[in-house]
Amino acid sequence: MADNSPIKILAFSGSLRRDSYNKQLVSIASEGARKAGAEVTVINFRDYPMPFYDGDLKASEGFPQGAGEFKQLMLEHDGFLIASPEYNMSMTAVLKNAIDWASRSREGESPLSAFRGKVAALMTTSPGYFGGIRGLSHLRLVLEACGTMVLPEQIAVPKASVAFSPEGRLSDGKQHDLVERLGANLAIMLQKLRN
Repeated sequence: MADNSPIKILAFSGSLRRDSYNKQLVSIASEGARKAGAEVTVINFRDYPMPFYDGDLKASEGFPQGAGEFKQLMLEHDGFLIASPEYNMSMTAVLKNAIDWASRSREGESPLSAFRGKVAALMTTSPGYFGGIRGLSHLRLVLEACGTMVLPEQIAVPKASVAFSPEGRLSDGKQHDLVERLGANLAIMLQKLRN
């Protein structure tokens, strides 16, 4: 029997900054996914505070509330839209820490259950000329090691300080469309895999 429920995508940025360009970028991609028929939940890591991963803490107290809520959201969604800022040619500490918590199993849960069978699309933007692209290779490696399929296409938007309009759109219409299309492509891929 066909599953006619909407594809569910969890969208987030690896930045904590209130006015983060990467938050704006993932918002644009989310619109593309919605236009393709997906149900998108956009979250902010400020709403899911979690300490640095500590095996002793997990053993004694279990998952901290923020980490447990974030992992539950990952479990409930089919795929992920992730905008990852580049910090020193890698992903941010907040994003890596969230992945580390979500990769740990609860009692009776299969390993890496929040990642296996999921699909992700990656994007980034930065004030520099490379747009943050160098950090995406690390994120791709980590997600694939956890069992998530990552779409081959990815987007890096350079010169972020002048790339966005005050309304949060990309000033370059073609670039804006490419970011929306990345979100749509994730939704389409997830639908194909479901069928």
